[in-house]
Amino acid sequence: MKNKVSRRQRLHREPDPRVRRSLVQAAIAAVVLVAVGLGLVALRVHDVRLAYRVDALRAERARTERLLNQLEIEIATLSAPGRLASRARDLGLTAPARDQVQLAREYVTTGSGSAAAARVARTEAPVR
Repeated sequence: MKNKVSRRQRLHREPDPRVRRSLVQAAIAAVVLVAVGLGLVALRVHDVRLAYRVDALRAERARTERLLNQLEIEIATLSAPGRLASRARDLGLTAPARDQVQLAREYVTTGSGSAAAARVARTEAPVR
């Protein structure tokens, strides 16, 4: 009866190094897959945030363009020659008399040379 195992004895089994190696490889593969999945989710979240920001910027641009158009219309309305003349009359402004106007040589758009200088001299003579 030496070959029989008694009930009090336990069987001892040597661990197989291949099993441990395959478990480590499976754990590493699982970690890599989870990391790749989380990376893809992070990229998608980033894309969605950028899409929201683009939409907000487009809306802001549309508001700015509408405001710009309104301001251009207001400028055109306020600077209309008829309105300016009417407003000047309301303020008591009148057209200047001939002796109140002085031309500066550098701003006179005439030809060059002595003929142009003579024309400028004749124009300035009555003003002095």
